[in-house]
Amino acid sequence: MAFRALLAAKKDEKISTSVVEMNEQDLMPGDVTVAVEYSTVNFKDALAITGGTEVIKQFPLVPGIDLAGTVEKSSYPGIAVGDRVVANSWGLSQTHHGGYAQKARLKGEWLVKLPAPFSTKDAMAIGTAGYTAMLSVLALEHGGLTPKRGDILVTGANGGVGSIAIAILSDLGYRVIASTGRPGEADYLRGLGATEIIDRQTLSEPGAPIARERWAGAVDSVGSRTLVNVLAQTQYRGVVTACGLAQGVAPPGTVLPFILRNVTLAGIDSVNAPQEVRIEAWSRLARDLDPNKLARTTQVVGLAEVPDVVRRMFAGKVQGRTVVDVNA
Repeated sequence: MAFRALLAAKKDEKISTSVVEMNEQDLMPGDVTVAVEYSTVNFKDALAITGGTEVIKQFPLVPGIDLAGTVEKSSYPGIAVGDRVVANSWGLSQTHHGGYAQKARLKGEWLVKLPAPFSTKDAMAIGTAGYTAMLSVLALEHGGLTPKRGDILVTGANGGVGSIAIAILSDLGYRVIASTGRPGEADYLRGLGATEIIDRQTLSEPGAPIARERWAGAVDSVGSRTLVNVLAQTQYRGVVTACGLAQGVAPPGTVLPFILRNVTLAGIDSVNAPQEVRIEAWSRLARDLDPNKLARTTQVVGLAEVPDVVRRMFAGKVQGRTVVDVNA
């Protein structure tokens, strides 16, 4: 049976995408077949489609690092026909067809059953960005942080990770500081729970290697000099999570925050996180993420609109989360 997909191809080092018809024999190996209902557009998806970073390792390939849908066939223990499931990262959009298609065949070990409160659309409103935000919250907690310790800074606040992190942290009782380059969207950030808004420029320019203590912890999706400045202003025994590289991969910093203030820098890997960690993250999302705030972050597009979303994402014009309805 034929189904629609957004297929990425490469010619003369240039990547192009088009909506095509595929058949089940075009699917890749796996023990679970999923009728995909929704995917999403993450920053990594944008990099994959444009070739800004070598995400896709083989062509042609269906991009989309996330998908959610209903199981049609399964020989994997614990995953049954009719189960609603979500897949985040693993090899999707790198070496395996991803979520921008109406059908996917995957390894059962890549799948997490959706917690009861979530629809498949909700799951993709969360997506890898929201799942990464929760991994960051878990890392802050693992480092000993509680709301009594002080403020939490969230960089890249208007993006997917930032938006969901603000929503979760504020509902857990933290006072959240949001760093953004779009001050005109301050009301959006306050609606998610941010108490204070600061201009990202104050963190993106060269600063002192150690500075006045301002926050107990931070969720950083920007990297580079921003991460260095965040660390320099983190309180004694604070915790900073690093989960993104929007500004760059090379932080021009020093060890001073680590050896003078005992600051912890926790790396967040959403691609190969163990299954038990994924299940914990999705369980906590079901408990700690306000569905009304989630809805506030979300817009829905069809498959053919994904390239336009990517262009607007790189122009800094995408707010929150973009869900892709693969059947639209």
